[in-house]
Amino acid sequence: MASIRKLKKYKPTIFKADGSVYDKDAADIAVSFINCLKHTKGEWYGQPFELIDWQEQIIRDVFGIIKPNGYRQFNTAYIEIAKKQGKSELAAAVALLLTCGDFEHGGEVYGCASDRQQASIVFDVAVDMVEQCPALKARIKPVLSQKRLVYKPLGSFYQVLSAEAYTKHGLNVHGVVFDELHAQPNRQLFDVMTHGSGDARKQPLYFLITTAGNDTHSICYEVHQKAKDILEGRKVDPTFYPVIYGADEDDDWTDPKVWAKANPSLGITVDIEKIQIACESAKQNPAEENLFRQLRLNQWVKQSIRWMPMEKWDKCAFTVNPESLTGRVCYGGLDLSSTTDITAFVLVFPPEYEGDKYIILPFFWIPEDNMDQRVKRDHVPYDVWEKQGFLHTTEGNVVHYGYIENFIEELGLKYNIREIAFDRWGAVQMTQNLENLGFTVVPFGQGFKDMSPPTKELMKLTLEEKLAHGGHPVLRWMMDNIFIRTDPAGNIKPDKEKSTERIDGAVATIMALDRAIRKGGTGNSVYDGRGLLIL
Repeated sequence: MASIRKLKKYKPTIFKADGSVYDKDAADIAVSFINCLKHTKGEWYGQPFELIDWQEQIIRDVFGIIKPNGYRQFNTAYIEIAKKQGKSELAAAVALLLTCGDFEHGGEVYGCASDRQQASIVFDVAVDMVEQCPALKARIKPVLSQKRLVYKPLGSFYQVLSAEAYTKHGLNVHGVVFDELHAQPNRQLFDVMTHGSGDARKQPLYFLITTAGNDTHSICYEVHQKAKDILEGRKVDPTFYPVIYGADEDDDWTDPKVWAKANPSLGITVDIEKIQIACESAKQNPAEENLFRQLRLNQWVKQSIRWMPMEKWDKCAFTVNPESLTGRVCYGGLDLSSTTDITAFVLVFPPEYEGDKYIILPFFWIPEDNMDQRVKRDHVPYDVWEKQGFLHTTEGNVVHYGYIENFIEELGLKYNIREIAFDRWGAVQMTQNLENLGFTVVPFGQGFKDMSPPTKELMKLTLEEKLAHGGHPVLRWMMDNIFIRTDPAGNIKPDKEKSTERIDGAVATIMALDRAIRKGGTGNSVYDGRGLLIL
């Protein structure tokens, strides 16, 4: 286990205002409080929370620099840093410090994030810290149903809030810990919690800690720009404390020296080997580069990026003979889209033996009556694909679901379709009909939780040439259309809003692949054997 690096010599921040002084006693109290806490995760569990140098610098600056009136100079601290640096532990420690160690009677401290689940991450760390500290455990009453910790000697509390900002007016805030500010869906919660809510307090603190984001129209980017302006001398705000650990735009993102610049906990909370692995993956897969830059180097990147390297996809155009697959186990993915758009049904056949490939067999339908209009409007050769047999049409000006049900029923007589995964939205009646035909249908969420593992697996199998899709032109077109969206944890999913062309077949492939990987031909899951793929 790596040893904790201690701050050799503290030097107050250059943003100390005229008249403010560094109060070593106040800083020591804050540092000592946090050092009495214990870590809650992994190999560090139960170890004393001895602040890493960059963490101690922040705590001493924020809690130790005092104005002439005796109160803290800074009321906002913005900490932007790469993932896995110990953000959650530091945020939880600050929340407890504001609640218990700031001597604020009736202090209200709130943990905020994009949703209640995200906000609960820091809160749950704080709960574990309290459990491991007898002095705090004896003085704190947990109200877990309300996600609240009450510090009885002061009548103060720390509580989780989510993004429903309209319910937060009237709070008397002493402290706010914003986790992953870049994931805030809008500015409402931030504005409510930071403007006017702490007016009755002498030294409220808004502690904002986040990784870089990908939306330059967000409240986080606005605060990021303010922090950057202060750091580079373009703006002055003595109440705002800025810290940004990240690579510059023109830095070589493959250089380990740049990694160290963006990861001040390198060698302590994050191993350089893991960054090396992530970098190699990003170099081999251009779609992973933005993710590496954002999460590992703390760079602001584009919100969505075109995902599939088509030269890699084309290398998987191995011949697929539908007749040779007769009787084989397979899994289906169904994306109905709307009745006027393309409906996709994709079968994925798992390998029968070691070294075999996952075989993809896709089917597509559009309404017959408006095909010519769609060719002219979309500039897509639907008519050519239909003549070549790669695209089916149904009578009328909408997709006829009954025809598709009959088609799938016939496929079920030819292939051993174990399950059909479907998007819950708009598919209720059809899935009931398929169940009545004897198929096992499985609802499949379109969020990060369900979509990320198979989306990453699809890329991995493509890069390793362990797929066979026969060069199907409709599916190729859809794969080339995919843009992806990334969440704060690095999960990905196809972004239908950014993917202006159709991606229904790609989504159906991802859903079918998930079931094929989880179940395979034997019922065993690859995920169970080696865990989810982390890129």
